[in-house]
Amino acid sequence: MIWQGLSGVMPSQKTLNAQNLQALGAGRLAELLLEIGAGDASIKRRLRMELMAHAGTAELAREIAKRLSTIAKARSFVDWNKTKALVADLSEQRRAIVEQIGKDDPGEALALLWRFIALAETVFARCDDSNGYVGQLFHDAVAGLGPLAQRAGVEPIALANRAFEALQTNHYGEYDGLIEILAPQLGAPGLKHLKTLFMAWAAEPQSKPSEDERRVIGWGSGRGAIYEDEIEERHRASGVRLALEQIADAQDDVDGYIAQQEKETRKSPLVAAAIARRLLKAGRPQEALVAIEGADTRRGWSPSEWEQARIDALIALGRLDEAQSFRWDCFTRTLSVDHLRAYLKKVPAFEDFDAEQRAMEHAGSVDIHQALAFFITWPALKRANTLVLSKAPDLNGDHYELLSPAADALEDKYPVAATLLRRAMIDFTLSRARATRYKHAARHLAECASLASSIEDYGAFPDHQAYVETLRAVHGRKAGFWQP
Repeated sequence: MIWQGLSGVMPSQKTLNAQNLQALGAGRLAELLLEIGAGDASIKRRLRMELMAHAGTAELAREIAKRLSTIAKARSFVDWNKTKALVADLSEQRRAIVEQIGKDDPGEALALLWRFIALAETVFARCDDSNGYVGQLFHDAVAGLGPLAQRAGVEPIALANRAFEALQTNHYGEYDGLIEILAPQLGAPGLKHLKTLFMAWAAEPQSKPSEDERRVIGWGSGRGAIYEDEIEERHRASGVRLALEQIADAQDDVDGYIAQQEKETRKSPLVAAAIARRLLKAGRPQEALVAIEGADTRRGWSPSEWEQARIDALIALGRLDEAQSFRWDCFTRTLSVDHLRAYLKKVPAFEDFDAEQRAMEHAGSVDIHQALAFFITWPALKRANTLVLSKAPDLNGDHYELLSPAADALEDKYPVAATLLRRAMIDFTLSRARATRYKHAARHLAECASLASSIEDYGAFPDHQAYVETLRAVHGRKAGFWQP
C-alpha cells in the first residue's frame, strides 16, 4: 500500500522550515536578512531591535524610547492605506516592551508601556481608524499594564495616582477598562485612594472662560453653538461616573454602583438589567426584581439582557412558574432560540415535543424573515423550506445577510427554496439598480444555475431557463450584472 511506511520518509530539504534554514549557516542567513530588509523599514527596525535585545534589556529599552519619541513628534497625517504600516510598527514596539523587556525588567517595561499608551491622542489625531485597528492596538497595550504592575510590585497608592492621571485624558477611550485591569494590584487601599481622587475631581469647580475667550468647536442640531469648555465639562462628568462605577464593581460595592445611575437613567432596561445582575450576585434578588420591573418597557420592546435578568431574579426568588411563563412570552415576541431552549428544558417529560411543535407553529405565523432566521438557527430546515415555498413573494431581497446563509443551509435538501431565496436577492438588486451588488447577484445566479441540474420540478415557479429569459428581457441592459 502506498500509505504504508510514510512515517519513515525523510522530509524534503527544500521545505521552508527552521531546521532547513539553519543548514544555510549563520553567514548566509545574515546576508539574506539584510537583503530582505533593505527595502522594508519595518523589517530593518525589527532586526535592529533584535540586536539591541541581544546586547541587553537596557539597550533595547533605549531604542524603544527613541522610537516612541519620534512617533510622538510626528505631525503628518497618515493616509488610510498607510495606517496598517503604522499599526504594525507600534505593535512591534508593544510586543518588545511586554515580551522582551517585561521578562527581565518589568518596572522598566511598565514605564515604557505607560509612555506607549500616552501616544494614543496624537496617533488618533493623525489617522483614520474607521477599521478599529488603532483602537485595538491601544486596548491590547492597556491590558498589559496589569500583569506588569503586579510583577513589578508597584505600590498601590502610586499606581492609583498614575491611573487617575491617565483616565483624566481618556479622550479616545484608550484607557477604557483600566481600573478593572489594575484592580488586582491596586487592592483595597489603591481602589479607595482612586475613588477619593475622582470624587475630589468631581467636586472641583471648573474654571469658566469669559464669553470672549470661549471657543466654538461645532454647531448643534438646533444651530446652537457647541463650546469647547462644555465638551470638557461633559467629558469630566462622564469620566468620573464611569470610573466610580468601575471602582464600585472592583470593590463589590453594589450600592456604590447604583449611586452613579441617575434616577431617570435607572428606567432604561439596559441600566436596570445591569443593576439587577449586580444585586443578584450580591444575593439580593427581591431588590433585583424591583430594579427590573422599574424599567420602562412600554414601547413593547425589551433587550435580551433585561429579559434574562428578570428570569434570573424570578428563579432566585423561587417563582419558577412565573419564570417559565415569561420565557414563553419572550419567545413569542422575539422568536429567541435561547429562550425557547431554556423553556423546553423545564417542560415536564413527554410534554416537550408538543411544546416544541406549538413553538414551531407560532414561529411560522409571524413575519417571514423573522421566522426564516429562527428556523435556520434552530434548525428546522423542513419548516424553513415550507415557509419559503408558501411565502416566496413576501421575501425582501435586501435582507442579504439573512437570505444568503439561509440559501446555503437549504440548498442540499431543498434546492428550490434555496433558489427562490437567491432569486429574491437578484430581483431586488436589479430592480433597484444597486450596481455595487451586481457582482454578488451574478454569483447568486451562477449558484442557481448550479442547482438547476438537481431540480426536477420547480412547482409553481419558473425553471432556471425561463427565469433567466425574464431577467434578460427586463434587465438586459445592465451590463455590470451580465458581464461582471
